[in-house]
Amino acid sequence: MKQNFFYSPLNEGSFGGNSFDGFDERLWEYIDGSGTPEERSSIEKLLETNRVWKEKYHELLEVHQLMQTSALDEPSLRFTKNVMEEIAKYQIAPATNTYINKRVIWGIGTFFIVLIVGFLIYSFSQVDWTSNSGSTLPINIPKVDFSKIFNNTYVNVFMMINVVLGLMLLDRFLASRNKNIHKEA
Repeated sequence: MKQNFFYSPLNEGSFGGNSFDGFDERLWEYIDGSGTPEERSSIEKLLETNRVWKEKYHELLEVHQLMQTSALDEPSLRFTKNVMEEIAKYQIAPATNTYINKRVIWGIGTFFIVLIVGFLIYSFSQVDWTSNSGSTLPINIPKVDFSKIFNNTYVNVFMMINVVLGLMLLDRFLASRNKNIHKEA
């Protein structure tokens, strides 16, 4: 024999098992007029005999009547246009040409130039200018010791970051030049 551990007054007078299962759904089907005649007659019996079912039925019936009487508000046909007109009333900040200060850009450019000049000075200081090796150029490139410069991990990371920043600056310059060309056309 199956035991019901949870007593509920909803279970009294139920058919086919626990009437609490689908309680609201069964009442909504009854209110809407759907369902089989057998289900409708059993729900009518429950409404006559069970106080909880009757209270819930009247509550759901009120909700159903409210839903039938209240119409959903629809926006006017000019709703989108009205919203756009309201937005147009406010001063919208125009997009600026540059979000980065010009001094910052000049500072980065100056830094790259100083960095390149520094490497050139260091490279030329490694050259032995007094030797007469008989070549047309007084610079002997294989004798320049680049291992002192590029052997350090920090210098390599620093150089990679600078190369990426330089490429970004070049891209920004070319994009602005391309934009100016398209404006003129």
